[in-house]
Amino acid sequence: MSGENEKKERPSPRFHGRVENTGQRCAQPGCDEPGEFRAPPAEGTAGPDGPRPYRWMCLEHVRAFNSRYNFFDGMSVDEIHDAQRPLAGWERETRAFAHGGADRPPRWTDFSDPMDAIGARFRRETAPERSDGKPLSGQDRASLKVLGLAADADRMALRRRYSELVRRYHPDRNGGDRAHETMLQQVIAAYQQLRQAPAFA
Repeated sequence: MSGENEKKERPSPRFHGRVENTGQRCAQPGCDEPGEFRAPPAEGTAGPDGPRPYRWMCLEHVRAFNSRYNFFDGMSVDEIHDAQRPLAGWERETRAFAHGGADRPPRWTDFSDPMDAIGARFRRETAPERSDGKPLSGQDRASLKVLGLAADADRMALRRRYSELVRRYHPDRNGGDRAHETMLQQVIAAYQQLRQAPAFA
């Protein structure tokens, strides 16, 4: 019988907020019971330097505190009315998580995107750059720029333009002048990259 009474007096901490072994005494004057339950400070829950510490109370005195607690204490009639409305708190606009099936593009002023990796993704999703719908990466676009080709160029146009530029910049075509050697290397690298890209497969 005594075991059952003890269970009733010491409810499960899972449902009653008991914090054992706090080392605190009940904040109620004259009470020497352990303070195992938190309650807001008498002056309120916030001060000029941040939240004030909780008061710790025994079960009996925290029950008495809770029975006197009034959420609306200190509010005007209009504030109480607003707090009791069924839609109170739902007026705030929330950020949309999706837009047309995809995330919203970020504001370009917020970061640097030198390889155009993020920008390319959003351009592909909003408007394909090629009539065949094949994707172009940032590197694809950079290589097309080196070769002077449009985004919609096909494999045959790629080969034709490559041959034309190699003839133009090769030293054998310029009387041994190697001034265009750097440009020739860029043309070769761009062609090698594009011929393996999905858009030109």
